[in-house]
This record gives sequence, C-alpha cells and structure tokens, in this order.
Amino acid sequence: MLDRDGPVPIYVQIADAIQEQITSGRLRAGEAVPSEAALEAAFGIARSTARNVVRELRERRLVHTVQSEGTYVGPTGVPRIRQTKALYLEIAGDIAARIRRGQFQPNRAISSEKALMLRHGVAKVTVRKAVAHLREQGWVFTVPYRGTYVNEPEKWPTNRGA
Repeated sequence: MLDRDGPVPIYVQIADAIQEQITSGRLRAGEAVPSEAALEAAFGIARSTARNVVRELRERRLVHTVQSEGTYVGPTGVPRIRQTKALYLEIAGDIAARIRRGQFQPNRAISSEKALMLRHGVAKVTVRKAVAHLREQGWVFTVPYRGTYVNEPEKWPTNRGA
C-alpha cells in the first residue's frame, strides 16, 4: 500500500482494518478491542507493533484504554460490555474439550504456554490461570521445567466440564 509519502506502516494498515470493524458495527461501543497478544497472533506482528496499533486507534479517538482491563471502543466513560464468562475459563474449557476428543492423550503434554497464548490471543498470566484451573479439576498435572500433561481418565472430573 503506497501513499504520496511512501509506504503506509503496517500498524496504520491494521488500525485501518479495526477502524472499518468499528464503523461497520462489527465492533460496537463498549466492546473490547483485540488485545495486544491477540493482534500479535492474528497479524503475525511484534508486541511493539501491536502497541502502535492501539496507540493509533486512541489518537483517532476511536478507542480508550482502561489500565489493567483492556482497550474498548468509544470514548472514556462509554459503558463497557463485559464478558459473561472469564477468559481463562473459556480457555480451560477449550483444552478440556480437546482432551475429551482425544487431541491430547493421557500422559502426553498439552500445548506449551506460548502456543496457547498464540492460539487464544491472551497473555501468559491468563494461560497459567487456565492451566491451574485444569490442574485443580484433575484434567492435567504439571512437571516442573518439563510441561503440563494430561491425567489418566479416571482422574478427570466426574462432570467432565472445565
């Protein structure tokens, strides 16, 4: 993509794409904008580029950021639309479903933290919380410095939910 001043930076192109989602109504006022981790995964960009995307959207006055919560469509003060289920629980549910389907076999490792971060577009702390939840439920066990492994089926929760 070129303009009269030269190539348009990738962060501007991504900001344009998100702006289009906002103006078309696919992202509504109060909804969360994809996190930096999600932008990294979706567009194959570095974290610094993802930060530039969010900064660009703020400069265009399309979004606002609430520290430790995220970036939301609209100006500061617009009521935020909250997720109905905690993100770590959704991730834990996805992993548990993959265990039930046999995608992760007993005594075999589940995906690495990095792979789960990329798959779900979340931060490391969210993945760790999801894995801790699965461990508490009996789906998995962790071997320090080695990884997290699927438990034998008899150790899985009786209700089979995450």
